[in-house]
Amino acid sequence: MSTPMSHASSAPLPEPEEWRGLVLAACTGEDAARFGGVFGIGEEARGVRLLAVLFPRDTEEPTILQTRLKPDDLSYQSLSTELAAAFWYERILHDLFGVTPLGHPRPDPLLLPLSDPRHAPLPGTTRRPPPLEPDESAVPRAVTGPGIFTMPHGPVRSGVFESVEYLVETPGEDIPRVQIRVFHKHRGLSKSFEQLTPDDGTLLAERAEGIASVAHALAFCHAVERCAQVDVPWPARLTRAFFAELERIANHLDVMIKLTEAAGLAVATARFGLHKERTMRLAGRCSHSRFSRGVVVPGGVHALPELKPSAIAPELGRLHKAITDDWGAAMATPSFLDRLRGTGRLAPALARSHGALGPVGKASGCSTDARYERPYDAYTALGLGPLPRHSEGDVMARTRVRGTELRQSFQLLAQILEELRTVDSDDSLRHDLPAGVTGESAGWAEAPQGEVLYLLRMEEGRIVRCAPRSASLHNLVLFHEVFGGDILTDFPFVEASFGLSIAGVAV
Repeated sequence: MSTPMSHASSAPLPEPEEWRGLVLAACTGEDAARFGGVFGIGEEARGVRLLAVLFPRDTEEPTILQTRLKPDDLSYQSLSTELAAAFWYERILHDLFGVTPLGHPRPDPLLLPLSDPRHAPLPGTTRRPPPLEPDESAVPRAVTGPGIFTMPHGPVRSGVFESVEYLVETPGEDIPRVQIRVFHKHRGLSKSFEQLTPDDGTLLAERAEGIASVAHALAFCHAVERCAQVDVPWPARLTRAFFAELERIANHLDVMIKLTEAAGLAVATARFGLHKERTMRLAGRCSHSRFSRGVVVPGGVHALPELKPSAIAPELGRLHKAITDDWGAAMATPSFLDRLRGTGRLAPALARSHGALGPVGKASGCSTDARYERPYDAYTALGLGPLPRHSEGDVMARTRVRGTELRQSFQLLAQILEELRTVDSDDSLRHDLPAGVTGESAGWAEAPQGEVLYLLRMEEGRIVRCAPRSASLHNLVLFHEVFGGDILTDFPFVEASFGLSIAGVAV
């Protein structure tokens, strides 16, 4: 479920240069660990503590390497020069903590462009900066190459899209480079977690990335439960997995809606929209929330599904059949497949070196899935079946991964409902947390987009630092790497196939 992090004062930490060497050594070679991110914790007068999260092969526990930057020298030699996966994480460290990764290839603001970096919010400290107004002049706009011009796409676009600005650099049709501006969605969630109780923190985690509300609540609660050393009752574990798989189905259907819409398949778009709506309405009838909010709580769940398994199973059966039929019809439409094949290809070598997550990674040969590697809740006992994996890395492969995961989700839901039939209404659904929980931990869950990771620090039952990391943040940096050979009309297919949330990037 999660692993504890040593407290800041429990042992001497390596110096930044030694820490950097340890991180790079762990992420290179045949047995290289997967890089999960680098995060900061503000420590008042002690400076900023850096935590690099690594996932070694064949282990269920991550490795967390730490160092501390002194208040009078918030700088270190950048990891990104040798570890490209750290590229965005180090830009975030600069935005939120004023840390300078020396030699970073492009230290542009990502989450918070400020004219005065001294106003950085420093999550983990009691500092409350004045109201921050993003300064867009701090964000450079670069146009490179002969005949290249920049076409801004967003942040406001037609239809229902999140606020994001893509700067498409193009000579007319080809797309040599795409720059991504996500700061319009930044809400300062890292500071908002501070001093909340675990129950209130769960409410905030559910809103970090709305389309993955259950996954974020799970990852956060896993971290809390590890801090508190609390186990979750089996009925609650089943209920958590039930709503997580409903969420997965709704998300994969949403991707198919966008892909078929981009291809001009109006009937298919309407059909997949109907199936997604039916899925969300079922979640709403089982939890009183279309996004299944309020179900997951620290120590367990609020309640079992409102509908009985005998009422849910037939509805899921009908939904599964309808989705299977329409998915098969779409994937047999030549004009649709022509837009998917070879489009937006992410090279397997690049996906592996970056540690790409979720369907984006699985479509490029990466088999990362927290339900398999580090199982939690009911996934420790459910039959997951084979892990979907392809190597083509294009929009077609990402769509096929989602099709496989849809079938898998319905199979898991059938198993869960059989188990829920045996649950007694008097069975415990939640274990209370002990008073005054203090400690540090990491928790995770597999969202439809991939692994969600939470780093948590608590003191006397209150949250001191919470660092949420979505798969959307980890994967979106790869978006500008996949346009080799593609043209402007391929853009909506590539974007839809990533299936990411900008809110999840810019927490």
